[in-house]
Amino acid sequence: MKTNKALVLTAFAAAVSATAAAVPASAADNVKCFGVSMAGKNDCAAGPGTTCAGTSKVDYQGNAWTLVQDGTCESAEPVLADGTKVMLPEGKMGSLSELDRDLPMEG
Repeated sequence: MKTNKALVLTAFAAAVSATAAAVPASAADNVKCFGVSMAGKNDCAAGPGTTCAGTSKVDYQGNAWTLVQDGTCESAEPVLADGTKVMLPEGKMGSLSELDRDLPMEG
């Protein structure tokens, strides 16, 4: 009986470990990152003249944010909340606060 119990416990531990690895990062592990989304792909806060999610007008709009994994925003390769890596154009980086760059032209 002891062998079966050990086998069951080992199998259970392996199942729990595999399940934990398959679960995506929680919302608490994500941060708002400005200037990393493509036009119309932001999560929210797209500045004057827009309402919220999906309303950014230009790529990498500085006043529009997208959720990224904590610790990756202020780099040239932020990682979205879903695990997708974003490759920003040369010289661009995300920011934890609004940026004054790449804003849509008014008028």
